[in-house]
Amino acid sequence: MKEGELDGCKEKMWKEINKNKEEGNEEKNHQEKINKKEKEEVVRIVKRLESAIRYKLNLGDPYRVLITTVISQRTRDENTRVASERLFSKFKDVKEIAKARTKDIERLIKPSGFYKEKARRIKEISRIILERYEGRVPRDINELLKLPGVGRKTANCVVVYGFGGDAIPVDTHVHRISNRLGLVKTRTPEETEKGLMKILPKNLWKKFNILFVRFGQTICRPINPKCEECPVKDMCDYGRKRRVLSGNIS
Repeated sequence: MKEGELDGCKEKMWKEINKNKEEGNEEKNHQEKINKKEKEEVVRIVKRLESAIRYKLNLGDPYRVLITTVISQRTRDENTRVASERLFSKFKDVKEIAKARTKDIERLIKPSGFYKEKARRIKEISRIILERYEGRVPRDINELLKLPGVGRKTANCVVVYGFGGDAIPVDTHVHRISNRLGLVKTRTPEETEKGLMKILPKNLWKKFNILFVRFGQTICRPINPKCEECPVKDMCDYGRKRRVLSGNIS
């Protein structure tokens, strides 16, 4: 290749590189604008819900929070409450539950469903906490995730409600409502958590779960949500679609 042709190829190559760089910057700026809009939207939603929904962020004993959240898996809120109250009325702490017979734990938490599997996990978790962590529930989420039957929702619940830390526990309410509102478009709670972490300011993380749980129990219910009473219906994808389908697009 002649020198002139080589210089021409280099110039063409640099033009292409600069063009790609400019396009990349435009895409980055566009994405930053979208993210800023999403963050502003979610903050407005949280603030409006705070004004409309009664809630209180209560901190509890980390061990009780952990075991109660394990009991809550795949069951209704009221069943969790009954089962956990029965368990802790009989056994007071990690030492007593670690020594308890699995059959006794099963009997006490039976209202929660899947009680045989949960009883084995509860006893095993209690044993591990005694042997590896000197009877104290670990605060670090990575250590919590090592415990049997503990996924991200359970671990995050312990971080928030046991230690007052910053995390976003994504249960069925948070997952459902976040998708209904259009804050995320996800299929799994894990994807929802990642999506919310990108748009939700960290100072709002710990209150997000309890706020959405209360909202989901009272207004944004799984079946027959009370869209007419919803304080954020004007910002809700699901609500807008319902109004269009009903012919009420005002």
